[in-house]
Amino acid sequence: MSLKMSRLLAALATAGLLAACSEPALTATAQEPGADTACALDGMVLLDFPGPKAQIHYAEGKADHYCDLMELFTVLLAPEHKRRIAGAFVQDMGKTAWDKPSGAWIAAKEALYVVGSKKQGSMGPTFGSFSDPAQAAAFAKAEGGKVLPYSQITASMLDTGHAGGDMRH
Repeated sequence: MSLKMSRLLAALATAGLLAACSEPALTATAQEPGADTACALDGMVLLDFPGPKAQIHYAEGKADHYCDLMELFTVLLAPEHKRRIAGAFVQDMGKTAWDKPSGAWIAAKEALYVVGSKKQGSMGPTFGSFSDPAQAAAFAKAEGGKVLPYSQITASMLDTGHAGGDMRH
């Protein structure tokens, strides 16, 4: 075997060992909150309020629930947030009722968000979350706001003066 071939095989073997030692992909599944599930930020009972709820599942196995999407993004967009996330979920408001949402969990990163609508959540103005672009657009047309993907949500949108103000159409 030539020296070049030996080096190539050694490099491939090393790459394979490194890949085998890397951490597995983190995955989580949304869990339906119970009658006493409280918000991680303010202690409010989730099921007592209208609007989409959210949850973050961390790599170490702990899950935090939020009674409002504004709270979810306050945590996710915080510069000091360093915990490894196994999954973040929001409710698909095209598949559940705004006043008493139940189930219909979707990955937060895959959802579309209506920012600046007149609909209220547990803490006032909030975002609507949808899996279907047509349902998000219909909601924005009926309730005001602008449809944005997860990647375009910014911390400045969490200021309720901004979310409820110039983002409405």
